[in-house]
Amino acid sequence: MESFVPTRVFFTKGVGTHREQLRSFELALRDAGIEKYNLVHVSSILPPRCKIIPKADGLKELRPGQIAFCVMARCSSDEARRLLAASIGCAVPADPDAYGYLSEHHAFGQNEKQAGDYVEDLAASMLASTLGIEFNDTANWDEKEQVWKLSGKIVRTRNETQTAIVNGNGYTTVIASAVFLF
Repeated sequence: MESFVPTRVFFTKGVGTHREQLRSFELALRDAGIEKYNLVHVSSILPPRCKIIPKADGLKELRPGQIAFCVMARCSSDEARRLLAASIGCAVPADPDAYGYLSEHHAFGQNEKQAGDYVEDLAASMLASTLGIEFNDTANWDEKEQVWKLSGKIVRTRNETQTAIVNGNGYTTVIASAVFLF
């Protein structure tokens, strides 16, 4: 059987508001540019040698109706003034033949920086434990980041985060996604 491993990934995010929850989700997908695809949610492994590409380049390769595999974070509410966050974190190993991690996080009450830092920390923690890097799991992000950088085994982390405040005119949905390409 032929290997089915993604070779590229792009990150995107969006927000949508509508009186119907499903429509708010569809509008968030539209804002992110991925509403025309049949999205299949997968778990959180960044394949070895998977290249991160710009969203615009990735979207050019997809056709309406195409099945697209993605890691997605999604948060929705109709509670006025509620702060929503959806975030995807990414941790890339220094060894190009090793796999990395993607993490998804959905939260209420976190701003973009809080959600982004949290999800990056989560992805890096999962990768660090896989690579055998010892660290204090209760340490703050800055302390753990120093340990990971000094180990030389994690080359970079990043996040894609969407936040919004529910306006009270129906549902608001926020999404963040990593979309794989073959």
